[in-house]
Amino acid sequence: MKSVAIIGAGITGLTAAFYLKRAGVPVTIYEAGERTGGAIKSVRQNGFLAEFGPNTILEASPKIPQLIHDLDLESRRIYPDPNAKKRFLVRNRKAIAMPSSPLGFLATRLFSARAKFAVLREPFIPARRDGADESVAEFVTRRLSREFLDRAINPLVAGIYAGDPEKLSVRHAFPRLFQTEQKYGSLIRGQIFGAKDRKKSGEIPRSRAKLFSFDEGLQVLTDALAEKLHNEIKLNCAVEKISQTENGWRVKTTADELEFGAVIYCGTAHKLAELEIVYGRAALPRSLEIEAAQQRRPTEAFSEIRHPPVASVVLGFRREDVAHPLDGFGMLIPKIENCKILGTIFSSSLFRNRAPAGHVLLSTYVGGERQPELAFLPPEKLVELVGEDVRQLLGVRGRPIFQHVALYPKAIPQYNVGYGKFKMLLDEMETKGDRLFFAGHFRDGVSLGDSIVSGVNIAGRVAKTFSNPDKK
Repeated sequence: MKSVAIIGAGITGLTAAFYLKRAGVPVTIYEAGERTGGAIKSVRQNGFLAEFGPNTILEASPKIPQLIHDLDLESRRIYPDPNAKKRFLVRNRKAIAMPSSPLGFLATRLFSARAKFAVLREPFIPARRDGADESVAEFVTRRLSREFLDRAINPLVAGIYAGDPEKLSVRHAFPRLFQTEQKYGSLIRGQIFGAKDRKKSGEIPRSRAKLFSFDEGLQVLTDALAEKLHNEIKLNCAVEKISQTENGWRVKTTADELEFGAVIYCGTAHKLAELEIVYGRAALPRSLEIEAAQQRRPTEAFSEIRHPPVASVVLGFRREDVAHPLDGFGMLIPKIENCKILGTIFSSSLFRNRAPAGHVLLSTYVGGERQPELAFLPPEKLVELVGEDVRQLLGVRGRPIFQHVALYPKAIPQYNVGYGKFKMLLDEMETKGDRLFFAGHFRDGVSLGDSIVSGVNIAGRVAKTFSNPDKK
């Protein structure tokens, strides 16, 4: 059986490779960098545990705990402290706990009476079914209110995408919201009447799905995958070109040139834009023929996908130097509050063993579409900038005794209005390019859970093509 080339050793590529290998399909994983794991990286120093990028995984699909089981990592998985359930939104420069019940929503100071009334009348707002690719801002303003957009959705979008709700597509960035309106005519009716459908599909509502990490951070997961795939991984080996052959694909890298039965691209969208893909003339999609005639690289269109920069600033303080009880997950900050930071995770409240006894750890994010230039500040300036905001919002005093700064110049792909054209192009490239596949956060969702599910699903598709060559 011919081997499958997997481009990219992030969480999607590693997951796909793991399940293909279990299915008896040989794999070779090409990684341009010097390590596996992509954005997932954990570091322990002086008793503090900092994550370079993501902090948690949401268990929104049964495929995620199944992966943990298959890797024998259940004893190392940890769930949040039960006392860290609160989530805070900032209003008037104060971190206020979000309501956790309908009665709490009616009593909260986070929203005005008008905004609360808008939520109550949401079931009576007609659904939009004209097929338009509506922005998140347009969708929320239409169904709820501008205040709800500014005070609730704007900070949520900053926390998930580091993005701008005026630009993000509700259909592609928040497909469940879009699909709920289309099917049930209302978000609230969808929550009530969609429970049966979700149970049947095995989907876990994100509002009820569990968050988790591992005793030594998320890198435990990618390290475990890499260990299972040690002999199949080629580091510092960038793929420069893939060419379709009569029996598969020839992959040219900085180190060698080999032929494979199939190729799965699991890298980033901006790197895909640089990859040269040569199709057999009979298989070249019509849209790509046109681009080729214009002397453009067929994948160049993917360079149009926005990836705003994000800086992660992790700071450790003595417990007595932080006035806020930190009794929750963290805080998100609306743009209208005019802060420099997007939000902060109370890392040491969320998971045990993230800070030494008598200390706390705060993970803060800067930049995104809101203020991209701030992400590129020198580390010492970022620490100072974050310190100023958490001092006012959380009552922090004194200088941090631990600090860790990481910059992602191209962080999260933005599923902006019009993103459908990229998904259509990927579908077309797969359909016309026999045994060429694409998976990952630029196609199937930006969360770590989405990326894991993407890897599991693509492995299943590829394994099926090898067992049944007539199906793809």
